[in-house]
Amino acid sequence: MSVQLNHTIVWCRDQQKSASFLADILGQQEPTRFGPFLVVELANGVSLDYHETGREIRPQHYAFLISEAEFDQIFGRIRAQGIRHWADPGQTRAGEINRNDGGRGVYFEDPDGHLLEVITRPYGSGV
Repeated sequence: MSVQLNHTIVWCRDQQKSASFLADILGQQEPTRFGPFLVVELANGVSLDYHETGREIRPQHYAFLISEAEFDQIFGRIRAQGIRHWADPGQTRAGEINRNDGGRGVYFEDPDGHLLEVITRPYGSGV
């Protein structure tokens, strides 16, 4: 059996708000309940399982590989909702997208400060 990522837990303050934010931005189905988690399923079988906590949340980074057409749709939703975005993980190139490896990418934060990224080409795959 090859090793594959199946799921990861995303800590949040309000799982409905955070899981719905991700599902909406990415154009995925509404999150579903599994025990204490609110789950966002992705096309490749990986899920992000949102779990509420009252403790300090240390922001994590989650990157999503998408098509060029999906980038247009997702970036359109980011702009329509007035979500701040950057071309780089250091958040120094505000309002820009990157064109790394001949694709497009953008970073933005979720309601808990996790740094989300959408890219159309894996890093190191092209120009």
